[in-house]
Amino acid sequence: MKLTFMGAAGEVTGSSHLLETPAGRLIIDCGMFQGHRREAAEKNRRFRFDPLSLHSVVLSHAHIDHSGRLPLLHKKGFGGNIYATNATRDLCSIMLRDSAHIQQMDAEYINRKRERTGESPVPPLYTTSDATKVLRHFVSVGYHRRFSPLPDVTATFFDAGHILGSTVARLDINRDGEPFRLGYACDLGRAAMPILRDPELITDDGAKLDALIIESTYGGRHHDPPEDMEAELESLVTRVVKRGGKLVIPAFSVGRTQNVLYYLHKLFAEGRIPSVPVFVDSPLSINATDVFRMHPECYDEEAADFLEIEGSVFTHRSINYVMSVKESKKLNRRRTPAIIISASGMCEAGRILHHLKNTVTKKRNAVAIVGFMAQHTLGRRLVERRPKVKIFGKLYPVRCEIATLNGFSAHADHDGLVAYAEAVARPDTRIVLVHGEEKGTTPIKSDLIERGYADVTVAEPGMEVELG
Repeated sequence: MKLTFMGAAGEVTGSSHLLETPAGRLIIDCGMFQGHRREAAEKNRRFRFDPLSLHSVVLSHAHIDHSGRLPLLHKKGFGGNIYATNATRDLCSIMLRDSAHIQQMDAEYINRKRERTGESPVPPLYTTSDATKVLRHFVSVGYHRRFSPLPDVTATFFDAGHILGSTVARLDINRDGEPFRLGYACDLGRAAMPILRDPELITDDGAKLDALIIESTYGGRHHDPPEDMEAELESLVTRVVKRGGKLVIPAFSVGRTQNVLYYLHKLFAEGRIPSVPVFVDSPLSINATDVFRMHPECYDEEAADFLEIEGSVFTHRSINYVMSVKESKKLNRRRTPAIIISASGMCEAGRILHHLKNTVTKKRNAVAIVGFMAQHTLGRRLVERRPKVKIFGKLYPVRCEIATLNGFSAHADHDGLVAYAEAVARPDTRIVLVHGEEKGTTPIKSDLIERGYADVTVAEPGMEVELG
């Protein structure tokens, strides 16, 4: 048996891990690489394995850095099952087609340039047709329901508490009649976060893992307590409105947008922030919010109670959903206070770029960073408080307030990751760290070794690990 790390090895995107057993091959996740555009495009176009050789895919959740290359996998000939939860399948239905639309628009833009220089056109990574067809491969599986992605593998999904439908997975492998337990905890959520239930342990029966693949995105860092988020958001909204500005929040369409909406709705309902219009300006975010409404079975007790009292988690008289480009453009002409939530979360594409262009140069405005920003992204440059940032090829001075609200992160922090590993792994369990940059993986590895874990490895692209 062997694991080969095809993505999210030494970086935070492109999650994809190949498992080979005597009965066949499967991959855990099939994510898109994000970051520097040219480098990401080159990585996304090629697989390190033959798609035709795969028996199945085990999909942890719908975020594009975990699911985004599934349409390309289908396009390259993959014909097996894609196992995911019901909510993940519903989210992928909208997210993969949205991703395909972006691939097609990017290809059209590039090809107009190539045509002027006499170069041959470049096809999109995949099309909306590919994204629609790959949905036929999905097999929906509920939490705690056993399934067999390979004849010698039995898998079980547990709630990761990361986004709607997200999972940590346990794969019980029959190794010459002896059981071998592999755990996959990437991405792992946080306890006491809004809307979703807390992360569950993979080892529900008390038997610990033989090997664990775990993320390290926030290794060496510590989140603000979830209970502080309301107060921080309340303070930020109040001071921006007081000075007559706009608050722009770049947010991932799935998970982060809904968390922000939940807290804003709660603050409005309790009269803790001024009555100011909120605009959700992202068709994908709006469609994703509809999927959230469809799956109240994923809610935690607090969100379920809020739903009973308010009648809706994501609907309030101050919250407006913006679909059309015309309505979106109007927002940039507003001269009165407003809150604008828009995608993409890392500020690399979409309507958020137009809002940032019209926001960052004015002192009365603010940008709230509510999630992780990968290297080489506009979002990272804002977090670093660069004096000028490039948007649509033009430099803009950053004069607005940049507020980093770490409490909104849907990833476990350093202490959360170490605690989870300790709960599910023995001292001799083989632990592999993925989905993190060096500044995250190094402190996690050091901490685990200090706690007595003898076999801790940081994954590298293409690295192979024998499981016995």
